[in-house]
Amino acid sequence: MTTVLYPGTFNPIHNGHTDLVERAAALFDSVILGIATSSHKSPAELGLRVDLAKEVLGHIKNVEITGFNTLTVDFAREVNANVILKGIRTVTDFEYEFQMLGMNRVLQPGLETIFLAPSERYAYISSTLVRQIASYGGDITEFVHPAVAEALKTGRID
Repeated sequence: MTTVLYPGTFNPIHNGHTDLVERAAALFDSVILGIATSSHKSPAELGLRVDLAKEVLGHIKNVEITGFNTLTVDFAREVNANVILKGIRTVTDFEYEFQMLGMNRVLQPGLETIFLAPSERYAYISSTLVRQIASYGGDITEFVHPAVAEALKTGRID
């Protein structure tokens, strides 16, 4: 059985993330969306991000959502994932993720990383941009699930 781990802060989860999870679920036996804490970012409360992801992705049968507070490679080992999935939108994303791939190979040899680009209609979406638009009262309904839009509107994610 092949299990893929899709790690990130998902602050907030948006339609580009959902697109990648849906496509990964068709490629792998099991997908684990690992929602990370972050010492260099200030994401919304972990439980809220996990709950929102469960609501957004609940329609996909072979997806599990869980939070973690360790190195990604350690979490991958804990959940028996043999592949890490990373979404790539830009060359800048690739440069950063390629560096992480190299570090992960040293920390856990044999753990593979695959890159997927989102569908063209989601390639420009980022969590940062969604939060910025929402902070000015802009319409984000095209970019996120209604539950996420509501969390942003009510200030549970900022």
